[in-house]
Amino acid sequence: MKQKVLNSSKIVIISHKNPDGDAIGSSLALKNYLIKKGKDATVILPDSFPNFYDWLQGSENILIADKNIDKAKDIIETADLIFCLDFNDLSRVGDLGELIAQSKASKFMIDHHQNPSDFADFIISRTEACSTAQLIFEFIETMGDLSLINKEIAEGIYTGLITDSGSFKYSNVESKTHLIAAHLLDVGLNHTRIHDLIFDQNNLSRLHLLGHALSKIQLIDELPVAFIALSRNELRKFNFSKGDTEGLVNYCLSIKGIEMAAFIKEDVDLVKMSFRSKGSLRVNDFASTFFSGGGHINAAGGRSEVSFDETVILFKKSVNTFLSE
Repeated sequence: MKQKVLNSSKIVIISHKNPDGDAIGSSLALKNYLIKKGKDATVILPDSFPNFYDWLQGSENILIADKNIDKAKDIIETADLIFCLDFNDLSRVGDLGELIAQSKASKFMIDHHQNPSDFADFIISRTEACSTAQLIFEFIETMGDLSLINKEIAEGIYTGLITDSGSFKYSNVESKTHLIAAHLLDVGLNHTRIHDLIFDQNNLSRLHLLGHALSKIQLIDELPVAFIALSRNELRKFNFSKGDTEGLVNYCLSIKGIEMAAFIKEDVDLVKMSFRSKGSLRVNDFASTFFSGGGHINAAGGRSEVSFDETVILFKKSVNTFLSE
């Protein structure tokens, strides 16, 4: 594995659709590390990312595939090595999946989701890790290059750590996670600045959307379930932009007595869904069984291709079925 990385000169880093902090942070951390190793590294994402991550070093050079698929195709076709980060199946990267499969480049998956597919030549899959960013740190450690981690690489890793771990509060945070954070602080990371840039840069319309969303929380009778459902018209009313609804599902889960939560959002051609849970309630199984999705035990996503109103009804029925089994 190490020799393959060292022998590759043109490297592509790809993460999943609707990229979150872990996808972006781990991708840019790896890119900046590979550049320090003298590699030609490019990050390609299937679609755009929230603008509260655009302060990360190298974010301005990320290639967004749905805006320039021809350029993405050319880069992938001529790559020596493709890193696939924070996803475990090619279906998670849209049109890039076929390009990855057809590429003659070696494929290297680094991911922490359950049940990885076998499309990659090399796999680092550790489902107990809180984030792919943690695995990027461990990868650099395995390469014997911890001394190369500078402030910019540290910022990418830390962004992934805090966004995928709920700022270190989720159950999949290990002692190693905190040790990694300590190491990043030692190389000059300003953790207060990063928290401010990610979580405390709201505009007024986003706060109004939050207030509206909280007013729409629904409980399901006799079940420990709460959810928020927002239509496209509601989102447009509050000048919705990508990332504005990030974290809404967690407000539902914070209600006393609630063990499962969902956020249902109407998109252009489908309805997107986020699920969260506490304890041993496996929302990844719920997502895969009823909504063509998957993820972690306590955090998963899904989608529906029926109408928004029908999806809400289907969700309620599915929850009843799932929790009664």
